[in-house]
Parts: sequence; C-alpha cells; structure tokens
Amino acid sequence: MKKKVLLGALAALLLLQAPSRNQDLWSASLAKARAIAGLLERNYYEPLDEQDLAVASIKGTLDTLDPHSYFLDPSSFSRMREDYTGKYYGTGMQIQKQGDNIVVIAPIEGGPAYRLGIQPGDIITHIDGESTVPLSSNDAMQRLRGTEKGSTVTVTFAREGEKPFDLTIAREEIPLLSVPYAFLLRDGIGYIYVRNFGEETPRELESALAKLAAEGMKSLVLDLRLNTGGALAPSIEIADLFLPKGALIVSMKGRNRAYDREFPAFLNDQYEKLPLVILIDQGTASASEIVSGAVMDHDRGLVVGEDSWGKGLVQTVFQLAPDMAVALTVAKYLTPSGRSIQRDYTRIDDYLMSKRAPDESREVRFTEHGRKVLGQGGITPDYAVNSFIKPFTARLRRAGAFFAYARRFAQHQTDPGKRLVFPSDPKGSAAPPPGGIQAGGTIAVDDGVVADFRKYLATRKIEYDEKTFLDAEPEIRRELEGEIAGAVWGVEAGVQASRRNDPAVLKAVEVMPEAAKLLEK
Repeated sequence: MKKKVLLGALAALLLLQAPSRNQDLWSASLAKARAIAGLLERNYYEPLDEQDLAVASIKGTLDTLDPHSYFLDPSSFSRMREDYTGKYYGTGMQIQKQGDNIVVIAPIEGGPAYRLGIQPGDIITHIDGESTVPLSSNDAMQRLRGTEKGSTVTVTFAREGEKPFDLTIAREEIPLLSVPYAFLLRDGIGYIYVRNFGEETPRELESALAKLAAEGMKSLVLDLRLNTGGALAPSIEIADLFLPKGALIVSMKGRNRAYDREFPAFLNDQYEKLPLVILIDQGTASASEIVSGAVMDHDRGLVVGEDSWGKGLVQTVFQLAPDMAVALTVAKYLTPSGRSIQRDYTRIDDYLMSKRAPDESREVRFTEHGRKVLGQGGITPDYAVNSFIKPFTARLRRAGAFFAYARRFAQHQTDPGKRLVFPSDPKGSAAPPPGGIQAGGTIAVDDGVVADFRKYLATRKIEYDEKTFLDAEPEIRRELEGEIAGAVWGVEAGVQASRRNDPAVLKAVEVMPEAAKLLEK
C-alpha cells in the first residue's frame, strides 16, 4: 500500500509538469516513478519510509511552481479545516509570546481554561512536561490544540505569588470567530474587524452589521488588516453585501478553461448605500484583497492603510488522503477593472520581504469613475498610513511590558492605579481627574501614568536613553491606554480603546465624508 502511495505521488507529479494529459503520458510517468522507487529501494544505504518519500516528492515538486502551491500534511490540513469551519478542539486560551514566556492574554469565557480559573497574566511554563521557552506562540498553540474532543493536555502554569501548578485540561470545541469585534467608534461610525474568510464569515458579518445598524450606525470602517484571506466564496458573499446586483466582484483566468469564471453580485437592498472605508496593510492578502479591490474598482468606498500583500493567485485543494491534500494554483484572479494584483515572485526573497515593484513598471487600469489604479503590487490604498512602530515600542511589546504593567495597574499595584475605583460599566464614566477614567471607557494616560511606567521599566531593568523614550512616547501612551482598558474591563474593551487612537482608524474617520460623496456619483 505504501509503495502505491509513493508511485502514485511520483507519477502524478511527473505528469503535472507535462504539457498535456493523456494515457501515454500517464504510462510513461508511472514507468519513471517505478524506476525511481526501485532505484531507491535497492540501493539506499538504509530502509526508507515510502510515505515520507511520497510527501517529500510532493513538497519538492510544489516548491518549483509558485509560493502559494503547497502540501497540507495532517497538521496543516487540520488547521485549514479549523479556519474554514470556525471551530477547533482546544483549551480555550488566547496566548502570546513575551520574551521567553508564553503568557495567557485571556481565557475564552466559558471554555475549559476559564472554568478551571486560569487568569490573564498566567505563564505557561511547560506543555506535557516540555518547556515552552523555545516555542513560538504558534508552536505552543498547536500543542494546546488537538484533533479530538475530550483528549487531554497537561499544562504547567506559573502565577505571581504562587507556586507553579499543573492542570490536565480536557479539550473541547472552541468557536473561532472570524468577526471578533464590532462596535461604534463615534458619530454613528461603525467599526468591524474581519480576521479571516471562513464558512461562517458572511453570516458573522451580517450579524455584526445588523447589531451596529440597530445601535445607530451611519457609516462603516471595515478592518481587513492582517487578514491573510481564506476561501473564495465567503469573499464574494461579503463583497456582495456592499455592491449593487450585477456589479462584477472578481474574475478568474486559468490555463484550464474550466477555471475561467466571473463572479457578479447577486443581491440588492443590503448595505450598498452605507459609506465605507476599508483598512488594509501588508498582511492583507488573497480573499481580503478581492473585497478591497472590488470596492475600490467600483468607487464604492475608500481604502486606507498600506499596500496589501499582492496575492492574486487562486488555489484549489485536491485531497490525497483523509488527512492530506495539495493546494494547487489553478488560476489568477482579476479585480473588476481587469488588473492582476499578484506581485512578482521570481525573486523569492524579495517576495517574502514584501518588496513591491516601482509604480512605473506596474499595470495601469481605471476605476468605474476613471481613477487610476495599479496592478502587480497588491492594492495600493487611496490614503497611505504607515503602521510601523518605533523599535523601542516594539521591544517593549515583545517583552510584555505594556501587558504586565496594565495587569499591575488594574490590580491597584501602581501608584496611579491605587487612586482609582473602576466602574463595572466603563462607558458610563464622567470626565475624569488626571490619570482617571475617561468617558467612553478608557484610562487617561497622563504624565503621572507615564512616569510610573518608567519606574516599572526600571524594576524590569529595561534600559533606554531619553531621546529613544521621548520619540516613542506617543505610541507608548496609546499602547498603555489599550492594555489598561483591556486589563480592567476585558479584551474587547482594550481593543476598542486601541482602535479609537489607531492612526489608520483616525484617518478612516477623517475621510469618511469623502467616502460618502462617492455614493452620490
């Protein structure tokens, strides 16, 4: 059976590179595969695992094609299904790497870790007896997750003021929301963050839109930053929410004509008249670029942020076994203006570093109202806002300094925190004294809070010079405001506080009247 797997993989991959498909080519490819397999079996100096060889053959061949054709082993295949279905089996913890530590940002309410009393700030020191020091956040997440409900994992936690303790946690089905945040910013401007595009994303987004509309939403900031995409169908459904019936959303062109298709909007009377600004950055890719490109090319709304990644290739997943598959590029997609936004990947290092071609070498197309747009470099926003933070701010983030200080503040262990009593409803607060609670549910990070944060950095032996701190201080204040709100009132309150001071969100609010005028043309 294993040999059949190996021969089939080798023959299929040899055939994949042939100019056409017919019985003679298949026979020739299979003969070559048999010869290669026999050569290895007879002559290699030690026994070989034929399934490992089959997997290596597939991966090696796909590596010669393009950066987005790839092999899905059991682990990555399971992760892909989790992202698409919006659920997984796990312990229910949001975690983050901070220095050498894997830190619990928040247990998911109602989940296994939450019911066992895990708290924000707890440090995961070991997973099934293995130290987490060398693990990334993603590595630790994969080890905490499982493929079966009821399977267990033993986690060692360290908590300030207590001895380390072990908990054996039974994994349960955890919802993986693709639309985790939706709230009003101000003046009837709604904000919605879409994390990825999965099976339930359109329904989640419709629910969020209906909720905000009931709260008085008159316009929308749709945040697609760090959204690396997902399935094609959900992106089409989401674009349809904002475009009139019949408007082209995206088209596909492939060597195989079976993949040549056009996808128009099918429904009216949804949110076609809602003023819209979309936020993108270098992490915006694939399906999220389809939505952004359709909105831009139809002059339906404005795009703010950074150039998106530039992934304009379409993959189809071909299953090889119950837990293995190949994602193969079968076509390129074009935005409604006819542009391909795929960046050049002939120099793979430049591609992975998100290096974009100069404007003069990019294809020029025009939107519905005649505005110039460019191809071959992702979606270039209407208004550029740089998301890069100062190196010192990034260093403090990685060290977990903002998170740790905010936890101390919320527990009244800092001088400014000791002066405050936190209401259960952060939005009901009146105008605050210095260092107090602001209307709308955030902490006023005044000079006193900043000075106290400096004292905290000294206890952590985090060194810096005065100019470095002053250059980064506006960012430091924003980080503290969001983290403190999150520590006091929960993760969503922290996100709201952060977004209200986010430069890209502020720019979106500024240009919203211009986005509204597009609907008048």
